[in-house]
Amino acid sequence: MLSSGTSHKNEFLAQTKAAREERLLAASRDYSAIRIQGLVRGWLVRTRVRKMVELEFEKTFPEPGDGGDLGKRLKPSLETYKAAKKFMYFVGRKNVDQFEVMLRYIIASLDSDSPKTSYVGVFLNKSHSVAWIEHIKQLCSQTSLVIASMSTDHPAYSRKAAFFVLVLISFTSTNTWRLLRTAALSSLAPHMTSICHTVTGHLVQTGLLTNLRHILLTGLASSKVSLSRTTLSAIMTLALRPVMYGSYSDQMVSLYLLNILSVPGLVQHVATMCPDSLATLQGEKEEDQSLLLATVRLLSQDQQLKIHFNALEGSYALCLTANLVQLVSMAPSLTSSQLVPVVTTLTHLLSSLGQYVTAKQSPLSHWHPVLGWFSVSLDKHLQSSMTSVKCQLSRLWSPDCLLVLTADLQAQAATLPQVPAPPTPSPEETNFGKKLMKQALEKTRTTYAATTSTISSPLNRLGGAACTRVALVCALYQTACRTLSQLRIDILNGLCFGDLLLKPLWVFLNSLGPNCGLKSFLELLSANKSDTAPEFQMLVLFCDTFSHLVTILDDTEFYEQDKPFSKHEYAMLGQFLNTFLYRSVWSGMLSDPTSNLFSSVLGLLSVLRRRDDRRSFTRPNHWLLKEVKLGTLLCDLERNRPVAKLVISKLPHIIPHQERVLLFRKKVHTEKTSLGILESDSVSPQSTLISVHRNRIVEDGYRQLGSLAAQSFKGVIRVRFVNMQGLDEAGIDQDGVFKEFLEETIKKVFDPSLNLFCTTSEERLYPSPLSHITENHLDLFEFVGKMIGKAVYEGIVVDVPFASFFLTQVLGHDHSALYSYLDEMPSSDPELHKNLTYVKHYEGDVEDLGLTFSFDQDIMGRIVTHELIPGGRSINVTNSNRISYIHHMAHFKMHRQIATQVAAFRNGFRSVIPTDWLSLFSGPEVQRLISGDNSPIDLKDLRRNTSYYGGFHDSHRVVAWLWEVLEKDFTDKEKSMFLKFVTSCSKPPLLGFENLEPPFSIRCVEVADDEDDGDTVGSVLRGFLALRRKDPVNRLPTASTCFNLLKLPNYQKKSTLKEKLRYAISCNTGFELS
Repeated sequence: MLSSGTSHKNEFLAQTKAAREERLLAASRDYSAIRIQGLVRGWLVRTRVRKMVELEFEKTFPEPGDGGDLGKRLKPSLETYKAAKKFMYFVGRKNVDQFEVMLRYIIASLDSDSPKTSYVGVFLNKSHSVAWIEHIKQLCSQTSLVIASMSTDHPAYSRKAAFFVLVLISFTSTNTWRLLRTAALSSLAPHMTSICHTVTGHLVQTGLLTNLRHILLTGLASSKVSLSRTTLSAIMTLALRPVMYGSYSDQMVSLYLLNILSVPGLVQHVATMCPDSLATLQGEKEEDQSLLLATVRLLSQDQQLKIHFNALEGSYALCLTANLVQLVSMAPSLTSSQLVPVVTTLTHLLSSLGQYVTAKQSPLSHWHPVLGWFSVSLDKHLQSSMTSVKCQLSRLWSPDCLLVLTADLQAQAATLPQVPAPPTPSPEETNFGKKLMKQALEKTRTTYAATTSTISSPLNRLGGAACTRVALVCALYQTACRTLSQLRIDILNGLCFGDLLLKPLWVFLNSLGPNCGLKSFLELLSANKSDTAPEFQMLVLFCDTFSHLVTILDDTEFYEQDKPFSKHEYAMLGQFLNTFLYRSVWSGMLSDPTSNLFSSVLGLLSVLRRRDDRRSFTRPNHWLLKEVKLGTLLCDLERNRPVAKLVISKLPHIIPHQERVLLFRKKVHTEKTSLGILESDSVSPQSTLISVHRNRIVEDGYRQLGSLAAQSFKGVIRVRFVNMQGLDEAGIDQDGVFKEFLEETIKKVFDPSLNLFCTTSEERLYPSPLSHITENHLDLFEFVGKMIGKAVYEGIVVDVPFASFFLTQVLGHDHSALYSYLDEMPSSDPELHKNLTYVKHYEGDVEDLGLTFSFDQDIMGRIVTHELIPGGRSINVTNSNRISYIHHMAHFKMHRQIATQVAAFRNGFRSVIPTDWLSLFSGPEVQRLISGDNSPIDLKDLRRNTSYYGGFHDSHRVVAWLWEVLEKDFTDKEKSMFLKFVTSCSKPPLLGFENLEPPFSIRCVEVADDEDDGDTVGSVLRGFLALRRKDPVNRLPTASTCFNLLKLPNYQKKSTLKEKLRYAISCNTGFELS
């Protein structure tokens, strides 16, 4: 019973639910049907009405081409107004073609002076005036939207765009309203102008500037410019009207910056296509407020600059900067009060761009052709217009812009005295003894004068208004160099042009006090150790630009023409840099070598020193600083104090060369001690024995020593020679035999037949570009580098004159961006250098010479073309790129051809001599380490450090004759020949003959060398007693260069000694005549 009742109830509920759902569904269907019917009926009615409106439209607004001049067929304006309102309500811009026809009719009516036909006449009807204003707002806003929606692919794009912009121009100004020119209605002009301002404000609110930005981007920032000259001019006029109506308010200027002035290359396109429109940007009269100054006023506020920069992001902020730069370059002039904010704004914009620049490539960075690796990608508009942006930015360092921005600096420099030349020393002053006496006599006078006279105050001072203006301009260009990394060279080229920046800046720096305001800069640095003050940016820019100038000047320009600077000015500048850097570092004010100030000052100092090393323009010891306390410096260096280490690593030239050599030898000794290497210790743990056949010296030496670890190579190397018969030769000691092995190895590897090295016109050695013909040539270069390094390590001088450009690359000095291979080309290929100089100074069209960025090389009868740059054989050399061609050619000839050989040699050399040790010396100084000193031979020093054998002694008659002949009868050249005869090197060792390895010795010989048994009792006694059966007139002096040993017969006459010795050294015989 219960289950039956329950099931009946469930069934009833289910039926009720189903009936309810069916009723709901029926109601929904009815509602939906009604809705659909309503929509369809509404659509049908609207369609019918729209067709009626369109039919009426054709009657009211005839096509422009139907029946002659449109102005003669004007209908009553009220009728036209009603039809237009109806059209806008039902159709609007959905039918763009009819919308355009209607607008053309309305615009044509504005040329009527009758209130009945002019569209403006509707406003005169009080019942329609308010509605007419709203109607005009609607017309203009719809026109603005049509502009934004247009496609550049439309065949009539340019014509249509020009017309729609004309519509907006017509209703944002009364200039085209002919009705207001009548005498009866001219009084309404001010009121109608305010209506135009209202319409313009409404357009701005509905996105006018955004829409104009769209048409500018699509029309200008593309591969092909699609805007006509007239359209662009109209757009620029229309875009600036809201700003002008708003009296250049911050709000209007801000909108203009964000939407219009940030369009890539805008100002350049305006200047090219419609230069008349530039007047609206610059201010048509001097008293007018120009857009540039209004922009600067806004962006000079830090908060506003951040807001605008963040709104634009990186690349479009760069476009804004580029447009502003072009406006500045076209400005006739800037007053002092205008200069500072303009320069500061540009500096802050460029500095802000730096936050998007990344140091290297990463998954989040994109390559930017101006900024390098950039954290923001480029859209299609930016990619297409980046060439224009680069061209605009380049105006910043063009002569026109430099003239505007440096006008104040040049005006100041013109009123300052020129830098005086130093007085020429009198003959008395050049005499060291007399000079000291003169200084002593005048010391009291100098002291008295210093206490009684007043030092003339500097003409300018750091922190003054004049200095600040100059510093801010310099900070702008320095920021540009740092941010626009891909254009840095172009910037420096521009700044070096003429006398627009460097020359007046040099004069200004000298007005800051003695020695370029050294004291003032040091005082400023002590107060601002972060070196961020604008005054330091001035110094940094000067150093960077000056370094670039010195790099690109050839020797004729630098040494002979004295343009733009004279040699004494280079010397003065070097003295200032040297002193400033030393005092800053030693006092702890500059401790970071990577800081801009440190690296720039050191960079220029290095460039000047490198030039002076190659061809001197300073007096002797110019780079030494007397204020350096050598004992304190070396003591601090032993204690590993950071300041002393920094001075030695960056400014080693401020202490005498001899002291640096002593420091180098001390480093060698310390390392040998730490490695357990004892001099001449054959049982040393670092001792290596090699066996070398006389016929295979290079091959056997390379095979046994080439793979030797660097630590073992620095140890004692004992050599056992195997003679022609395959028997071991007896060696006197391992030092001498190793020196002989070293000399023989060097003699063979530098033999032209091996094709590893070739010589310059000055007989200096450098790697042969064709060395690859020799098997394992790179391994041999590394081996040679190790052998030369070993010679330097052991203090053995070898007569190997390397080319200066080769040593520069071995030391790594060519890695600097300020190094020019062209400077050292005369020593390598004077003929090519002469030809390149001819190209550089060629006054005609260089393209007539038929040169390309390629080089043809004859390799064993086959011509091989090398491209100096990718695609170089198809790139002609022109007047604009010839400087680049010259430097690329020098780089190829001096570096690229031998880069792998230099790298191999450098690896070998540095495996023995650490890089930080080499940093103590310049290229010429390293050559002196290798081949000995350039100073005259000191025979007294040689005599003091001579050992005697075979009965000879210092008072022996023959020995006395020898020293007299060398001192009084031999010329300097013959003395060098004698030294080469006995030591194999024509130059004395650094630090004197005390450091000659092995020591120089003289042995008395009475028999032939193959019968000489050394110091036997008989030979010694005969030597001391001067016993001899007859004068050995048929014997020549001989030498064993491996032991620095002179074998001298016991001549009976001084004349015989002189004659035989002169003949022997002239023949350069040595072992051959033993």
